[in-house]
Amino acid sequence: MLTVSTSVTLLVTEGNASIKLTKSKIDRFEVKPKDYFVWDTELPGFGIRVFPSGRKKYVLQYRHGRTSRRMSIGRHGAITLDQAKKLAIQALAKIGQDIDPLQERKDSREALTVKELADRFDAEHIAVHLKVSTAKEYRRNLKLFILPAIGIMRINDVTRADVAKFHHDYRHKPYQANRNIEIISKMFNLAELWGLRPDGTNPRRHIKKYPEKKRERYYSQAELQAMGRVLREMEEEGLELQSAINAVRLLLFTGCRLNEIMKLKWEYVDLDNAALHLPDSKTGAKTVHLGQVAVNLLRNVERLLGNAYVITGKVPGQCLTDLQPFWQRVRGRAGLKDARIHDLRHTFASIAVSNGKSLPMIGKLLGHTQVQTTARYAHLAVSPIVDAANDVTALIEKELSAQ
Repeated sequence: MLTVSTSVTLLVTEGNASIKLTKSKIDRFEVKPKDYFVWDTELPGFGIRVFPSGRKKYVLQYRHGRTSRRMSIGRHGAITLDQAKKLAIQALAKIGQDIDPLQERKDSREALTVKELADRFDAEHIAVHLKVSTAKEYRRNLKLFILPAIGIMRINDVTRADVAKFHHDYRHKPYQANRNIEIISKMFNLAELWGLRPDGTNPRRHIKKYPEKKRERYYSQAELQAMGRVLREMEEEGLELQSAINAVRLLLFTGCRLNEIMKLKWEYVDLDNAALHLPDSKTGAKTVHLGQVAVNLLRNVERLLGNAYVITGKVPGQCLTDLQPFWQRVRGRAGLKDARIHDLRHTFASIAVSNGKSLPMIGKLLGHTQVQTTARYAHLAVSPIVDAANDVTALIEKELSAQ
């Protein structure tokens, strides 16, 4: 238990004074060959130390356990008497909560910076627990956004206000702002786990994320026809990599994510059972069930000796690493100005929904692990439901009209 030090009385009896401190009195204190203390009669433990040089410093004397401690508050002149008293009162309040303010100050000075915490966060969490693509994104956000903003701060000094301001500064990029505070949250949770900050002090707590508008683009029948025409023309011209053309078709025919197709190896392909057995994906290991069109496409893909990948690149033995340049040419020729590669996956799902496939079934096809992930396509199921309602009501009307 922390208490105001009884050594204050002892110090006074050793030739130190005890009076009601005022600025005018402090200014008139005599300079002596040895430093001495003058204690305030109104605020226990609060006083001022007068040095032989004439310098005067506000101090607070208190007891921590059996140890008497003296904390420097600030130099007279640099801060006012009122400011010094407020700081002393704040320290006394901490003492009442069994917190040693001097030790707290020492811990703060010795605390890691956010940059140093980020280095440990990378070594012990990002590099160990995250997938390569996720780790790359974490490091990118730390380098470009988080560390430039709060990297030099001591982790004990980072407050909710600091994180809230950082989040607010990126309000024009809600997705970016939200991803960054989640990284901050994880980093400071681990700081608590590692004993670097008190439990329950994560500065990201209670900061509300910005609403994010999910962009869902589906290709129309006319757009799919234009895309198919362009892919056939490119194939006939022979100027583009056949593997790039195969990649776009496989993305459409499987609903897979881009990385799942680009990193697809022949050892994952099981044509006898019409499946892809992916050892790793965004949601972990999964099996992708193939339609016959996808199976036929894979049967016709040329296997290169010494290359384990289905979508091969120009470098021997390697996969094609970047589909974007090719995709830009495809969408340009097809007139699909705002089309993204990921929209191929959305289109696979939308066609499945519009043809009456259930959401659980679509979730299985896409490899979703959460029901709410597939639920985003629920609104697309209206059309087949309306068609079914038309069929039923037409039959009923026919019976009612029968003679």
